[in-house]
Amino acid sequence: MKYFSDKIIQSLNINQSYIITIRIKIFMNKILLLLVIVLSSCTSIKNQNKHINDLLPAEKLLSDVNFIHKKLIKMHPDLYWYISKKELDFKFDSIKTTITKPITSYDFYKKITPVLLSIRQGHMTIQPQVKQFSKTEGLALSKKGVGPLSQFELECFDNKLIITKNKSYNKSISVGTEITAINGENAFSIIDRYKKLFTSDGFNTTFKNNRVGRNFGLFYTYENGIKDSLNYNFKKNDSIKLITILRKVVDTTSKNKKKTIKLTFNEKKKKKILAKLLEKRKNIYGYNNTLKIYNRNLKFIEKDSAVALMKINGFQIGDYEKFYKESFEKIKKFNSKTLIIDLRNNGGGRLSEIADLYSYLSDADFIFSDKTEVTSKTSLFRADYFKGVNIPNKIIRLIVSPIYAGFIYFSVHKSDSGSYYYSTGDDKIQKIKPNSFKGKIYVLINGGSFSASSIISSNLKGSKRAYFVGEETGGAYNGCVAGRMPIVKLPNSKIKVRVGLMKIVPFYKSKVLGRGIFPDKEIIPTIQDRILGVDPELEWILNDCKTIN
Repeated sequence: MKYFSDKIIQSLNINQSYIITIRIKIFMNKILLLLVIVLSSCTSIKNQNKHINDLLPAEKLLSDVNFIHKKLIKMHPDLYWYISKKELDFKFDSIKTTITKPITSYDFYKKITPVLLSIRQGHMTIQPQVKQFSKTEGLALSKKGVGPLSQFELECFDNKLIITKNKSYNKSISVGTEITAINGENAFSIIDRYKKLFTSDGFNTTFKNNRVGRNFGLFYTYENGIKDSLNYNFKKNDSIKLITILRKVVDTTSKNKKKTIKLTFNEKKKKKILAKLLEKRKNIYGYNNTLKIYNRNLKFIEKDSAVALMKINGFQIGDYEKFYKESFEKIKKFNSKTLIIDLRNNGGGRLSEIADLYSYLSDADFIFSDKTEVTSKTSLFRADYFKGVNIPNKIIRLIVSPIYAGFIYFSVHKSDSGSYYYSTGDDKIQKIKPNSFKGKIYVLINGGSFSASSIISSNLKGSKRAYFVGEETGGAYNGCVAGRMPIVKLPNSKIKVRVGLMKIVPFYKSKVLGRGIFPDKEIIPTIQDRILGVDPELEWILNDCKTIN
């Protein structure tokens, strides 16, 4: 690390002692700033909540419009991928004419969102100003139990809001039940409104249908705040029932009643070994503590292990290199002839992970993606370097920040055409792994297959290496703008806009603009499939395997 830092200093031809002095000053200033932020956070939260519904002057909102427009031009590497500059400029100019009087931040959110969504980048999200909770308030809320929205898993079928899992205390509500109204408002109207609050990549529609159901609770909370109870109209077999769902209090009495069991020395030793093995498994398979599931799983379906099923919920969390290495060693050992990769509802993740996985799937050495385009040598400095990091790790990141900044700066190059690109190494020829799979590959996809899961699907589809089953992916065939995605906070309305800084394009591309990867065999699940608990896409593949064999 020191060697790398010295190289940066030498290349800049600046006196080392001067650099050290500057770094110390910057470091101390950042430490002081960090302390100020921590100490003032509670006051800031209270002040923001107090003014959340205030009417904001028109001139301040107009200032926010100009602010986000300029930010997008500076940060977004392909702002006009799906819309012309002339058309986008017109939309920004048009919205200004509608802001003539004071309105609330949320009303402004409803105005600015359609303009931002016209850019048609699915990774760009817009979050309204919402009530903030301190750590103490958050803990108190969690102790009150699970809210009425979180007690159901939902999907959208033909603009109908359907319960696919009931986690509430009311067990009379069965899977397949339709929610026709919430607090007296028609569910169809709510769904239609929420579909206008986010976009997909390009002109895809499956992503919207998928996300509006699975993230319904998030959008409802944005609009209505956190609720302790909701009045639902449930429809089942043409019968409609009005049922109030209250916050579900978590039962902690059983935990308190647990008896302490004295273990022998050998039992303690065995328990310790098992705990270490479980921790290792969680790390490799990527255990999601929030959802209580593993990000990656491998199992063998047939008795002779001829068919391997790899379910990947997301390309993040855990040691993916170990997982894929161990998995493909097992697949080779068991002499599996068919591999099914399930990418349904996989929202994406790390580019490095999908490139590693592809090296086990490709039948020849490959180039995984084009050069990653950015707007300038310094645009990646806008990334959220401290996002999701606790205080001790923030201090560590502060210490290494000059080295990190130097690495980023010298990793961005200017092409002959004048554009800038960030070196990821994926635009170079890569070798396939020794244990790469040689058999038949099926890939399960749907509208929730987005971002990185679409990038790897593009290459598998383009190279004709896999057969796709399901529905069109939610992510675009020809790539996306994502990678580093900082949050831009509008100064007056406090609306948060997530902006991608990197244009990531797979090696294989489609001539169809703004659409996803289409399945070779389209199978779209029905409400009846959910009621019966069947998986029509997987069943079709297993039957097809028998036909081939």
